[in-house]
Amino acid sequence: MNPFPDFSRRRFLGNVTTGLVGISLQQLLAKESVTGSAPHFPAKAKRVLQIFCPGAASHMDLWEHKPMLEKMHGQPLPGEENMVSFQGKNGPLMKSPWPFVPAGQSGKMISSMLPYMAQHIDDIAFFHGMHSKTNTHGPGCVFVNTGHPTEGFPSAGAWTSYALGSMTDNLPTYVAIPDIRGEPPNGKANWSNGFLPARHQAIVMAAHQPIRNLSTPNSVSESEEKTTRDLLGFLNQRHAGKRPAETELQARMSAYELAARMQLSAPEVSDFKSEPQHIHKLYGTDSSNSLKSAYAENCILARRLLERGVRYVNLYCSSRASGVDGLLNWDAHKTLKPDYERHCPVFDQPTAALLTDLKQRGLMEDTLILWTTEFGRMPTRQDGTAGRDHNPDGFTLWMMGAGVKGGTSYGATDDFGRRAEQNPTTIWEFYSTVLHLLGLDYNQLSWYHNGLDRRLTDVHGHLIREILA
Repeated sequence: MNPFPDFSRRRFLGNVTTGLVGISLQQLLAKESVTGSAPHFPAKAKRVLQIFCPGAASHMDLWEHKPMLEKMHGQPLPGEENMVSFQGKNGPLMKSPWPFVPAGQSGKMISSMLPYMAQHIDDIAFFHGMHSKTNTHGPGCVFVNTGHPTEGFPSAGAWTSYALGSMTDNLPTYVAIPDIRGEPPNGKANWSNGFLPARHQAIVMAAHQPIRNLSTPNSVSESEEKTTRDLLGFLNQRHAGKRPAETELQARMSAYELAARMQLSAPEVSDFKSEPQHIHKLYGTDSSNSLKSAYAENCILARRLLERGVRYVNLYCSSRASGVDGLLNWDAHKTLKPDYERHCPVFDQPTAALLTDLKQRGLMEDTLILWTTEFGRMPTRQDGTAGRDHNPDGFTLWMMGAGVKGGTSYGATDDFGRRAEQNPTTIWEFYSTVLHLLGLDYNQLSWYHNGLDRRLTDVHGHLIREILA
């Protein structure tokens, strides 16, 4: 029985020439739609690496030195002696368990727990006055990734994919690399396409998650494989042509076509054994710490993706919260010192190596690096513990690379790290600046959805010129 009753053999052969022309035209049109539109003005950056540390990494224990915490350690926080925060009553002020040390020519003070990252301090622009709309991990992660605290909105990577499109035919435009410990809070909503066409969502890849079913079975010849793909392409385009409004159908077809091309490109990009030994040593893939070696391999994967034309890479260091606070991510409610003595060595050397590697290969000239987390932590210890509670009122993010003035600090929290005090900054201003470096006007980048022109920066944002080179 013919499975295509309206599609006889004679009719198929008669239309094959015009059909192939149609396929070619469709592919050209698809290519045009995928490559995005031209930037609004000359761009400094072509690609973005966004490093995310889920769990609300503590600003005053990593990036922002607070001498008053050391001076008033053990005393009540002035004006908030009976403060109740996310998990309850707070105790007295708690200094960082580790000293801060000057780094680089700028002498910027940084935690002594980050000796490798200290080597890059003069290239980093810090945003010390960040504050958030939420103090809950899931909404907080989604807010920092999408500019909205609720799910259903496109991530920054999806917006970049939509605006600028792909730089390569054989790899995704946008890749998310989850940590070996698991996905971040709220999972895939952090790299969702939201209401943008489905092809702009991230493809998930990781060193510990090899892509399955890439090899063609031995029983299928190369000619059979090609002929089958040609026929499927013809039928798919014919089917999709009758349903032009179904973007998920188009995205599914594009995903399968990309998957076919990735049969050749993905094994190569994931081939860590081809990296010389000095690179493995630089990143720390040989570490006896299995978490560190796994993250180091993901850092190498991130570099290999970026140098092969992937437009936007999300790289995660830690995962969602566990039953024990601070075990799987930076959420150190009860035991900050042992928690961060677990997390900092995992993060420090591989991340610094990735930055060094990008710089040595000349990629830093047109790559924008972002370091993000969902919010900060309190300068006090939680009552009855040696950890810190959530603090959405003050925290640090940073960026470096293409178009960024290194060795700068914009904004600051108060003397204790409690609240953003100087040049308070939201994620909307942060992303306004990111888009500017990509050659995009944050006011013009929009998508009509539910009666509104939606933007990554919502109805807010302004450019932070002080950190531009």
